[in-house]
Amino acid sequence: MTDVTITFPDGKQRQVASGTTGLEIAKSISPSLAKRTVAMQLDGALADLADPITKDASINFVSRTDPAALELIRHDAAHVLAEAVQSIWPGTQVTIGPVIDNGFYYDFAKQQPFEPDDIPKIEKRMGEIIAKNAPFTKEVWTRNKAKEFFKDKGEYFKVELVDAIPEDQDLKIYKQGEWLDLCRGPHMTSTGQVGKAFKLMKFAGAYWRGDSTKPQLQRIYGTAFATEDELKAYLHQLEEAEKRDHRKLGREMDLFHFQEEAPGSVFWHPKGWTLFQTLIAYMRRQQQRADYQEVNSPDMMEKHFWELSGHWENYGENMFTTVLPDERVFCCKPMNCPGHVQIYKNGLKSYRDLPYRIAEFGKVHRYEPSGALHGMLRVRHFTQDDAHIFLTEDQIMEECLKINDLMLAIYKDFGFEDIYIKLSTRPEKRVGADALWDKAEKALSDVLDEVKRRSNGQVKTAINPGEGAFYGPKLEYVLKDAIGRDWQCGTTQVDFNLAGRLGAFYIDDHSEKKTPVMIHRAMFGSLERFTGILIENFAGHFPLWLAPLQIVVAPIVSDANDYAIEVAQKAEAAGLRVETDLRNEKINLKIREHSLAKIPVIIVVGKREAEEKKVSIRRLGSQDQTVLSLDEALTALAGEAVPPDLR
Repeated sequence: MTDVTITFPDGKQRQVASGTTGLEIAKSISPSLAKRTVAMQLDGALADLADPITKDASINFVSRTDPAALELIRHDAAHVLAEAVQSIWPGTQVTIGPVIDNGFYYDFAKQQPFEPDDIPKIEKRMGEIIAKNAPFTKEVWTRNKAKEFFKDKGEYFKVELVDAIPEDQDLKIYKQGEWLDLCRGPHMTSTGQVGKAFKLMKFAGAYWRGDSTKPQLQRIYGTAFATEDELKAYLHQLEEAEKRDHRKLGREMDLFHFQEEAPGSVFWHPKGWTLFQTLIAYMRRQQQRADYQEVNSPDMMEKHFWELSGHWENYGENMFTTVLPDERVFCCKPMNCPGHVQIYKNGLKSYRDLPYRIAEFGKVHRYEPSGALHGMLRVRHFTQDDAHIFLTEDQIMEECLKINDLMLAIYKDFGFEDIYIKLSTRPEKRVGADALWDKAEKALSDVLDEVKRRSNGQVKTAINPGEGAFYGPKLEYVLKDAIGRDWQCGTTQVDFNLAGRLGAFYIDDHSEKKTPVMIHRAMFGSLERFTGILIENFAGHFPLWLAPLQIVVAPIVSDANDYAIEVAQKAEAAGLRVETDLRNEKINLKIREHSLAKIPVIIVVGKREAEEKKVSIRRLGSQDQTVLSLDEALTALAGEAVPPDLR
């Protein structure tokens, strides 16, 4: 039997017989290592510990508490969930049960709907299955054997899944005691490794294979962690997220609303629109300083235009279209980039004009399935702080670094300093030659390396394979909010394709036509989505400069109404956004209502304050009051309300 070379994480190597399993290697090192190991990584890919190793490979043993094991814990929990459901309700068909962000789900075909009271019943049975600690074992079956087995059990969805597996792939069956499932794997060594830190979250409806023309199934969502402390922390985060839900706060703060007649579109109220325009004004100033010129492109353009750009072929299912009486087909723009190419092309450009930077707060329309819509975080109609830079290949590094520095400075102004950057590479569905993609990915990889070098490794980075746009790879900027959630916002995309497809060129220093490279850049991304993120990050407690209504002046008695109006007028003259509350109500009621509406500053005035030309300032979230002279108070508040980029 031939030997294979195993390389360990410390670089040491060992020769073992081909076919030796990971478990055998772990046991040969130490019984304690074998006992705590639940899986292995071969050349970086997770694998069953019992898998035979038949070629040279690097190996890393994975314990249950390793970050790499979390996906396995959740995958195994999904199998335990499926067994629990079938043991309680025999005849229920199981379909698919993948790991997702923060947990897992499993879809079931069950005649009667699940009831809320079923969750503790299922969790109890899952605990019993975990306690049995049955080993996970893998078998490879023939297709005929698998199809006959699942047909006999009445598992017709599994039969369909067997047919969908490519012929060149093994058909794997994983057993846990008497129960088994069709699965690609890998799994940990036994059901006991799932542990006690799991929880079922909710039921939902789902269509088989995500197709609304196919049978409707019942989905159970769950989550699982390595430790109960991690589960508690996650559940606490969910509680916090519920309190911070931008849809709930949007109602309480009177910012916006949604309605069925315009799904995925925001109805902005005056305060919400003020917040929105404050964000645009901030970004406009930042872009002007960075030498961007603001433009505006049409909302609708003819279908032929989108065919030339590649959008119709690669993005057409996400586009809204309309047919005019003359039978011309027009599309609502899902992106601003083709329109910006037309603006660039209007007039001859030379290499001396590059980089040529144009920006637009452009309204775009993208079809999202109704089930995917989620307040302002997932919409169909939104505004992008979109920019496109036309430049030479030699200018890519410098320009991308300028964008990076500007982006990080902007996020810092909004309190986001925990950021990582992901390089998203070529998707399967794309335009352009692989050689151009190689250049674009190399350019962004070099930019990422330089960003890390400049930050002394402080900037966190990651690779996101296959998640680039259809016309180019991109850097995605991911922000962590106040309760630890990640939000992908800004992007920088390097594109060697679109400008050439649409006939854009510049004259180089040899008087020859050359195709410019395009950088697609957004910093907030969707302004609607960024607004929703800000509402949740601050829980509605905006810093003074950002608050749509900064001050409410509330008199204690009607005798102080004239002074309250005077205070408000002087505050407005100082550039503050202010209203008065002259209702004949008790001051405690006024304070309570304006606190619920998240007004940052309530100025309380009475007869005494009017006589002394003073004000009593009450801050959101505090019971304390500070008494200052009117001029002193307004000077301090006006200074605090200056946007961070203007300080």
